[in-house]
Amino acid sequence: MIISGKQHAANRQNAQHSSRPKTSAGKAAASLNAVTYGLRTRGLLLAGENHEDYHQLCAALEAEWQPQTPTERFYLETMCTSHWLLARTDASEERIYEARLGPADEGALLDRVAARRTRLQRGYTAALHELQQLQKERHARRTQPVEAQPIKPTAQSPQPPAPPPDYVMSGGAGDHPAHAPAATDSR
Repeated sequence: MIISGKQHAANRQNAQHSSRPKTSAGKAAASLNAVTYGLRTRGLLLAGENHEDYHQLCAALEAEWQPQTPTERFYLETMCTSHWLLARTDASEERIYEARLGPADEGALLDRVAARRTRLQRGYTAALHELQQLQKERHARRTQPVEAQPIKPTAQSPQPPAPPPDYVMSGGAGDHPAHAPAATDSR
């Protein structure tokens, strides 16, 4: 959609009246507006969270699963993120209990935390199963025996004729059971 020059100028003038944060505390709070949870976040770790703990968690999972492909790494990262956010969810639940809110408020918040925990656990489990399947398939490909190539006959050693098949296909669809006339009910 193309807008007129007059409307563009009005938009620019209105943007000057923005109520963006002016203080450093307001700017710090607004900087978290774009934080989303998951692998593609600008900042998975929040202020006050220990970066070294997160890296140790990822290193431990990587040592355990030893991903070999980008897809395996993706599922391992999903597991790391889910694990980290589950720990954060547990801390959130603890803070809710410590706040001693009224039963209605506490119950509503705890329900949201429980739903989030369920989603994160489901994501972790799905990534775990996918990673296991990928590694199982990769291992199977490595251990498959190499198929022997058929020996091509030469002019000096003619190959014996192939034996006849153990079955004979029907001549038409009428011989197939699916095309047989329906049996009449004689009850």
